[in-house]
Amino acid sequence: MQKALADKPELATAERVGAVRRRTLALCEPLTPEDMMVQSCAEASPAKWHLAHTTWFFESFVLREFLPGYKALNEDFAWLFNSYYETFSQFPEKRLRSSFSRPGLDEILRYREHVDAAMERLLETDPPAEALRRIELGANHEEQHQELLLTDILHAFFTNPLRPRYREKGNEGTREQGQGTSGFSGFDGGLREIGAKGEGFCFDNELGRHRVWLEPYALANRLVTCGEFAQFMADGGYSRAELWLSAGWDAVKRNGWRAPLYWTEQDGEWGVFTLRGSMPLSEIADLPVSQVSYFEADAYARWSGCRLPTEFEWEAAAEGAPIDGSLLDAGRLMPAPADALVHDQGITQRYGDCWEWTASAYLGYPGFRPLEGTLGEYNGKFMSGQMVLRGGSCVTPQAHIRASYRNFFAPETRWQFSGIRLAK
Repeated sequence: MQKALADKPELATAERVGAVRRRTLALCEPLTPEDMMVQSCAEASPAKWHLAHTTWFFESFVLREFLPGYKALNEDFAWLFNSYYETFSQFPEKRLRSSFSRPGLDEILRYREHVDAAMERLLETDPPAEALRRIELGANHEEQHQELLLTDILHAFFTNPLRPRYREKGNEGTREQGQGTSGFSGFDGGLREIGAKGEGFCFDNELGRHRVWLEPYALANRLVTCGEFAQFMADGGYSRAELWLSAGWDAVKRNGWRAPLYWTEQDGEWGVFTLRGSMPLSEIADLPVSQVSYFEADAYARWSGCRLPTEFEWEAAAEGAPIDGSLLDAGRLMPAPADALVHDQGITQRYGDCWEWTASAYLGYPGFRPLEGTLGEYNGKFMSGQMVLRGGSCVTPQAHIRASYRNFFAPETRWQFSGIRLAK
């Protein structure tokens, strides 16, 4: 079987894209049709829209160009489910996605079946290499939306006064409990190569590989915990302007921040809402703090006498390490505590748990060139006003993440599974 996949790359591609498409549907199984209509914040999209848009991507960039005679199920879907590709077609405002009561969920599922069947026909025809490259891009794109789907439904359920659970408690991991000592591991620095090596899939923003000079540095062996962040709060962290960047302090005042997103206080006790429901802070104090903005991460680092790592320091420390941890495949759906005695094990929690804010602005690498045509809008046009995050989260598919992977969000963003690793 392995030789067949090697000799016939279209077979490997078919297997890969089929598994990704099935997982998206599986992630929707706990949801009702009503759940899948909700769009509870500006960053989010309804689950129903995620199902349709990921299908639109394959139809728009693969089938329309590489499958002769392909007929769309509905020509209106070409613009209705476009996200932000200006050179492809017009599209509705993002804030209106929750108002799409039509097409209904049944029709969107038929749309997925229609496109999946056409993809199977294409992959039976010995498609050109460019078609296979775009299908792989589409699979990675859908994996991004799997993560977004879960991130968005967490926010939707948090805004629901009933606070429903996405999953019941259980299957929360088998790591040994205990946060360990928050030590640091030192790195010599020097001239290092950064960026994708050209082995396997990568996004255009991971290219080109280039050299950077790093001064000697140290990274914390684990992520900052909820309990540690609570100490920052108790020490007046959200009321001390000297700890904050100017734009961050403006965000604190404008938004009334006094704790991470999903933290609520009742009768003097804090609780944290997760995909597995609300949990007392006292029970999860050793879990990594999540759903904090870059501004909060930076303020905490300053309060602790440290700083945030650059994305280059992070990648140099992670390159070559095994990709494991509390990722989507583990089924935990929430950050996990670091292993006990972490100070004896060096760097842990590189991958999974929470995306780690870095001190690096999201910019193109030397020689960066976006993809040709409309697909060039995928990443490059967002290289302004964003900060880089590294490492993946508890809802990132394991096959999707790597040392060179660059996520990016505006510094005020809090709805993502984003946390803190200290550097000095």
